[in-house]
Amino acid sequence: MFFAVTLSLSAYFTFAAVQGDFGLFRRAEIVVEGQKLEQELAAVQAEVLQMENLTRRLSDDFLDLDLLDQQARDVLGLVRSDEIVVN
Repeated sequence: MFFAVTLSLSAYFTFAAVQGDFGLFRRAEIVVEGQKLEQELAAVQAEVLQMENLTRRLSDDFLDLDLLDQQARDVLGLVRSDEIVVN
């Protein structure tokens, strides 16, 4: 009887250590999820840097006329009088 209880408890704790909420499989899932989140963070940070660059280029201190022209065309739909629009 003692060996059966000991074997049952050992099997339970081994199962819990491998597949429980804090087991080895869950730890592997957390590591993979962390790597994915780090990649997503890097992509978002790159996008933020790009947006900061565009914002700085359209600021009062530094005005990029080509970017201003591009934004006027994209956002407002403006065209110059010497251009032909083909749809």
